Amino acid sequence: MMWVGFAEFDVLLGDVHSLKGKRSVIRPVLADVRRKFDVSVAEVEHQDLHRRAGIGVGLVGADRQHLVEVLDAVERFVAARPELELLSVRRRIVTSED
Repeated sequence: MMWVGFAEFDVLLGDVHSLKGKRSVIRPVLADVRRKFDVSVAEVEHQDLHRRAGIGVGLVGADRQHLVEVLDAVERFVAARPELELLSVRRRIVTSED
């Protein structure tokens, strides 16, 4: 059985005054998450707002517990970033049989 997990992070950015400034904050976060956790990650919401971002993270695996652990670790990592304020997280884990 295949497990699919994803999380959507709604974040508020600190001292950012333009979309260009937003990109300079979000791109390194996305790259760090991708490199550190080997997951798919992208800015998925609020692309037109300069102080807000939606970050989506997804992964596939054979073990539900592994997905839970990785998503927990990604959430802690995003929450610990000083340039971001984590407003909310939505998470879902489903099987290929759902």
